[in-house]
Amino acid sequence: MQEGGKAINELVKCSTHEERFKWFREIERIEHVGDEITHEIFTELGKNFITPFDREDIHRLVTSIDDVLDYIHGSSKRIELYKLTEITSDTVKLAELIQTGTAELRRAVLELKNMKKMRDITDALVRINSIENHADDIFDHAVAQLFEQEKDAVKIIKLKEVLSALETATDKCEDAANVIESIVVKMA
Repeated sequence: MQEGGKAINELVKCSTHEERFKWFREIERIEHVGDEITHEIFTELGKNFITPFDREDIHRLVTSIDDVLDYIHGSSKRIELYKLTEITSDTVKLAELIQTGTAELRRAVLELKNMKKMRDITDALVRINSIENHADDIFDHAVAQLFEQEKDAVKIIKLKEVLSALETATDKCEDAANVIESIVVKMA
């Protein structure tokens, strides 16, 4: 998931379609690997009797992380399919927030191993919530500007779809953070 966050940030900063397409393919590869890992974990959940915490919580966490990666992939796919040549600064800001959110999620997940640094987990969860709120503000501002300044209806639809998918990826980061929070509460 964190690799996907880095890759979407790289994709939106590309200046040529060829570079963007390379990153799109990389995100596609990362998403497929993520799906494979997800399926492996689900298979292992069915086999193992002893898990670090509740099976249902592991399932919810893995599913929520997979959702983040799905929306990162969906964002890149829209950029590619719609052949966007102009990437707005708000699009770049949302991608940066996704990268930061996925890094924070990784920190929190890694700390679940031993549950010794609870403060680190809760700090990461608070930062993820803040990132999502900031993404909402950027999305709202970007869409308002888009409707105000752009006259081409097709371009409006394309850009709004991309912005929406990027913003939803930050929502999915927050959803994963909420799953982690519920696990922490159970383990406390």
